Amino acid sequence: ISLLVWGIEQLFPWRVNQKAFRKDFWLDNFYMFFNFFLFNLLGFSAVSKVVSTMYTDIWGLFGLNDIVLFDLKDWAWYFQFIVLFVLADFIQWAVHVSLHRFPVLWNFHKVHHSVKEMGFSAHLRYHWMENVFYKSALYIVLSFFGFELRDLFLYHAFTIAIGHLNHANVKLNYGPLKYILNSPGMHIWHHVKDLPSSHPSGINFGITLSIWDYIFGTAHVPYSGRDIELGFPGDEDFPTTFIEQNKIPVSE
Repeated sequence: ISLLVWGIEQLFPWRVNQKAFRKDFWLDNFYMFFNFFLFNLLGFSAVSKVVSTMYTDIWGLFGLNDIVLFDLKDWAWYFQFIVLFVLADFIQWAVHVSLHRFPVLWNFHKVHHSVKEMGFSAHLRYHWMENVFYKSALYIVLSFFGFELRDLFLYHAFTIAIGHLNHANVKLNYGPLKYILNSPGMHIWHHVKDLPSSHPSGINFGITLSIWDYIFGTAHVPYSGRDIELGFPGDEDFPTTFIEQNKIPVSE
């Protein structure tokens, strides 16, 4: 997915003067390798297994050995996937809003907003604690539903592809579907350095779907954001290395 989206960036660049190996290209790719492979698939997966076992054991103390309250396994697979997709996307939207509105969480999320030039791998430049925030919220809610592993895999692959595209140097807005699907043209405004006074805590929080922002009044795309400055106020003093960036939430 990463190679495919990077290739699309080179063939159809939105910002034509942006280099293929843009600013912080290698830093973002290391973040992608660390967060997706080293931390997520190895360390976090092992810890998650222990925590999930403890979680179900706690429910067992109340006589609930099976915490699935909404078993959808008898539904057609595409209905299962639609429910999973909409529910999971809303949960992640709500977590994303929280990362912006609570200072202690924003200290972690600033790492992602330190991106100054957008490219596909900027998608996975984030502090490793965001894995804990997002996946804990997803697990707690989704554990009450009987989703198939196949659907979870498809959802994960789809969101990785859309997340890459939304951070890529490509021009996509999806026409009338912009009110449903997030896009690079919308998401780049989420990264604008100077937020509009009407939305001081952030705009365009959508992960895959944009509909939540339109419903809750956080959608904001005033014009083409191709050349807007990215970042956040004071980012000129933000560290530029992986280790120092990940120390920020602890040191502040």
